[in-house]
Amino acid sequence: LDNVIWQALTTRQSHFAESCNGARRFIPEVSPLAAFECENSQGYESLARLLKPGETIGLFLDNAYQAQLGWTFVGGAPLWQMVCENRVPAVSSVGEIQIAELGAKDSPEMIELTALTKPGPFDSRTHQFGTYFGIRLEGKLVAMAGERLKAPGHTEVSAVCTHPDYAGKGYAARLMAKVMELIGERRETPFLHVREDNVRAIELYRRLGFQLRVRRHFAVLRKR
Repeated sequence: LDNVIWQALTTRQSHFAESCNGARRFIPEVSPLAAFECENSQGYESLARLLKPGETIGLFLDNAYQAQLGWTFVGGAPLWQMVCENRVPAVSSVGEIQIAELGAKDSPEMIELTALTKPGPFDSRTHQFGTYFGIRLEGKLVAMAGERLKAPGHTEVSAVCTHPDYAGKGYAARLMAKVMELIGERRETPFLHVREDNVRAIELYRRLGFQLRVRRHFAVLRKR
């Protein structure tokens, strides 16, 4: 799980990768995330060759971003990588709520919900990362969760979000448990990333069995 974006782009998700020397990025329509084998000036130079001027990219760094030639820091935050080594805990059912698998036809609604709730970047092909589940009420997508980064033996739980009008009803926990169950059936270990200041989310993830593994720094950079 160290340098996990690089691990994903060079193994299980290499089919989504654009590469140049020691740097790789996901196809932009899938994700703005990128990584390099070694975090140094050569890595940033290789990454720059993959972007057009004005394009942005997201990185998971070991330490807070330090200014690099040719790049503008757009924003970022400390974040925790959390891992669930135990079996999926039981989560109480939420009334008669039905969970449905989401796909390409649901992508516009998934983009709309993530744009409102901002769990992380979500674009036109992000749903191709893996399996996503959602909850609909009166035909409207009100909550979702799914898979993102996939490294050997591990799959990330991501895009966990609930429409503000339906928060506090246990939808996120139910959907996460469903995703974690799917990951466990493949004998893989679930992990996730969460902003350090998102205390409420961290508390939920702890209840679901996730433990803090390592602190990272998320940085959004724009090529000048």
